[in-house]
Amino acid sequence: MNWSHWIRQFHRWLSIAFAATVVANFVAMGSEEPRSWIVYSPLLPLFLLMLTGLYMFVRPYVAKWREA
Repeated sequence: MNWSHWIRQFHRWLSIAFAATVVANFVAMGSEEPRSWIVYSPLLPLFLLMLTGLYMFVRPYVAKWREA
């Protein structure tokens, strides 16, 4: 399994984790005053999604640059 496939799979699973933390955040805000760790829990998956998304975005351009 190459790096590109691994990062793409990791990005997919991160998106599920991010969606779950956002849902938990809304549930916590609807029921009571949320704890700070619930409010900030989506930030880690979001940051990792940004890094993997940027990698997948830049990868084709780097491949074209290496061909030239």
